[in-house]
Amino acid sequence: MSHRLVQGITALFLSEVFVFLPSLWLLLYLIRLRLRTANKARRAALFEELGHSKQNGKRVVGFFHPYCNAGGGGERVLWTAIASMQRTELNVLSVVYSGDTDATKEEIIAKVKARFDISLDPSLLHFVFLRSRRLVEDSAWPRFTLLGQSLGSMYLAWESMTQLVPDLYIDTMGYAFTFHVVSLLCRIPVGAYVHYPTISTDMLARVKSRTEWHTNRNDVTSSAILSSFKLLYYRLFMYYYALSLQTANFLMVNSSWTKNHVDSILQHSDVLIDALHWLPPLNVVKFLTSRNAPRTARIVYPPCDTREMAQFQLTPRKRIVLSVAQFRPEKDHRAQLQAFALLLKQHPEYIKNDDQRVKLVLVGGSRNEGDEKRISELRKLAKNLDIEANVEFVINASYPDVLDWLSKASIGLSTMVDEHFGINVVEFMAAGVIPVAHASGGPLKDIVVPFNGERTGFHAKSKEEFASAMETVLSLSPEEELAMRWRARAWAVQRFSEEEFERGWTESGWRDWLSHQ
Repeated sequence: MSHRLVQGITALFLSEVFVFLPSLWLLLYLIRLRLRTANKARRAALFEELGHSKQNGKRVVGFFHPYCNAGGGGERVLWTAIASMQRTELNVLSVVYSGDTDATKEEIIAKVKARFDISLDPSLLHFVFLRSRRLVEDSAWPRFTLLGQSLGSMYLAWESMTQLVPDLYIDTMGYAFTFHVVSLLCRIPVGAYVHYPTISTDMLARVKSRTEWHTNRNDVTSSAILSSFKLLYYRLFMYYYALSLQTANFLMVNSSWTKNHVDSILQHSDVLIDALHWLPPLNVVKFLTSRNAPRTARIVYPPCDTREMAQFQLTPRKRIVLSVAQFRPEKDHRAQLQAFALLLKQHPEYIKNDDQRVKLVLVGGSRNEGDEKRISELRKLAKNLDIEANVEFVINASYPDVLDWLSKASIGLSTMVDEHFGINVVEFMAAGVIPVAHASGGPLKDIVVPFNGERTGFHAKSKEEFASAMETVLSLSPEEELAMRWRARAWAVQRFSEEEFERGWTESGWRDWLSHQ
């Protein structure tokens, strides 16, 4: 490299440091000042609306959860955490940043009670409704979906902070890129409860090996050029996702699987991309996002209302195979229908004989048009597989209805690959339903594990293995069946209760950062 070129690069770097950075810091300062000034009035209005005449000693914790009214396992975590804080932290007001503009505060609270049997105090809860939630929907980004949704979440965080800046910000849905917006512009502590890493080393490996998946389509896997470009895209995204997680002051995760991935991402490095960030203008990005990051995440298992489910009779049970999962693509309901069809094909007596008839019931939430389209396609698949008469769809069921199905089913079916935790599997076990879950993620490492050295359920990967596992459960002797149901329940109640979650949430460190702020 010539001496003149070195001088040129040095001059460019110094000009950026001494001219651009001060201008950027001035802009950030002015934005912060404007947010802080406007927030005083908004904060006063919030306290008045909730009936708190004085703000003395009261703090505001903001929860970023654009789909808070969806009714899934992630929402149970959100509402259980808020309900716990309402009981123990009377000086804390909870604010939920939600995109559910089609519902009122009262309707959301009523749905939380109906779906989860969780009671919330309206005087300690406020909603900030966001108009731009479409920016984080996968349908808005048919290409470069991860990048698009992440950029969309950053705008959504900006919309949130312009309406109200809390004293502590907690993301409970997995939008790590929002940390930069909140941290840089509001200078408040940031934490998260991570259900599932946005990108993982497994995803990188699938692209590298050109393995077809719901996140890696056939038109990409069949092309070496497209696969190379996608691998570069994923490497860049992983790099910035790691920077995002490193911005958090504390991190909670829901399982051993998620912890292993998040801890790995916190330590992630890419020599080539890191080297590029020493050069302008990328060095500014690196400088602004550098933080003293948590080096590990803390496991806080999600809550399950095991108390009521544990009261269900273990026998007799109906010959029902039950699925409880939102109709999202990663839940892989198609695999459930295919495995069930194979079971019926191998055992036609499960169709013809009334006393042996087996039924598959798919209970799940539908969030939007995309989910509705998937449900329609699943109905068509059931018809094409000639199992329509043995399959029932239950959409957006109330909590009592879900409990009713759990109280009478024999088998709980979960086919999602790398399920981050699997609260539906815990519910199966607490209710005495024998689980048949995919041999990966939380169900493999944390949930469907031996209790006192004996089985609590079954794992499978292929449709053949799922069909075989379901047949094994249906063929158990009454004594074996009762013993397995009891073991599954005992383990679930002991390990995954609401009390265990609340203890872990309290010990996660969020209160320390709120006090620090």
